[in-house]
Amino acid sequence: MSEALYGVLSPILAASGLELIDLEVRSGLVRVTVDREGGIDLDALAVTNRAVSAALDDLDPIPGRYTLEVSSPGVERRLRTPAHFARAVGETVSVRTLPDTTEVRRLEGRLAESDDTGFVLEGPDVPDGSLRLGFEEVERARTVFEWGPPAAPPKPGRQTRGTKGRSGGGSRAKKNARTERVTTP
Repeated sequence: MSEALYGVLSPILAASGLELIDLEVRSGLVRVTVDREGGIDLDALAVTNRAVSAALDDLDPIPGRYTLEVSSPGVERRLRTPAHFARAVGETVSVRTLPDTTEVRRLEGRLAESDDTGFVLEGPDVPDGSLRLGFEEVERARTVFEWGPPAAPPKPGRQTRGTKGRSGGGSRAKKNARTERVTTP
C-alpha cells in the first residue's frame, strides 16, 4: 500500500516543488514527510496537508478513521531507504543494528559512502575505525545534529557563571520537525 500511495503522492507534491521524503502507513496513521530546497515552513505544510488529504479522500487507503500527519524531516532525519543514506553521505549518523549482526549494536560515526546494498560508517567509536553494513542488518538509523565543537572545560576549581547545579547541557538538538495533523471523521 505504501508504494501505491508513494506513486500517487509524489507527482502531486512535485507539482508544488516538494519532495516526498518518506511515507509511513500504519493502523490509524498515514505519515507523510516532505521537504524542498531551503526547507519547508508551516504555511507550506498546511497547503500540503490539504492537497494530500484530498488525494487520500479519493483513494481511501485505510478504512474508517485515521490520522494524517504531514511534516518536515527535521534536523535529525530518519534514514530508511538507500536514497536517504545516499543524501546523508558525509554526515554523522547513529545506527542500531539487528541482534547478532555486529559485535556492537549501537554505532555512531560519519557516513563515508553508500550504494544500493549498504553503507560504510567511519569513526573512532566504530570497530576497527570503519565498518560496512548492509541495509538488511539495520534496525534503525538517523542523522545526528551537531552543534559544533564542544566548549573548553572550565579550569579546575573555577566555576563558570550560570552553570552552578546544571548538568552537562548536551550536544544534540531535539528533533526539529514541523508537523501538521488532521484526523479524518
